[in-house]
Amino acid sequence: VQLQASGGGLVQAGASLRLSCTASERTFSNYAVGWFRQAPGKEREFVAAIRERNGATRYLDSVKGRFTITRDRAKNTVYLDMSSLKPEDTALYYCAARAYWTVKYYSPIEWHLWGQGTQVTVSS
Repeated sequence: VQLQASGGGLVQAGASLRLSCTASERTFSNYAVGWFRQAPGKEREFVAAIRERNGATRYLDSVKGRFTITRDRAKNTVYLDMSSLKPEDTALYYCAARAYWTVKYYSPIEWHLWGQGTQVTVSS
């Protein structure tokens, strides 16, 4: 399965963006999917994840209420809707996938498949 992340851009604080993670195979609908981000000089950080079966979600505390992860199985795509963006959200955003959920969903090393990053820059 190959992942393609898109939708990043340069926006002002308070704006919204939608990131998309599209996969090359239909089996993607059976995968757990996560979004991570990495700012310059910082470690890759968990942002949000959605389970493969029941669609349960998890979020980084600092994005709760502002970011929403959803899945469109018909389009083989997982979205990250980001609103009320802040300068501290600026980072390279990656989507990741794994066949089964892990309790350590917040750890990048638990995810087996990665897409290329899409840059999100939020100006103040």
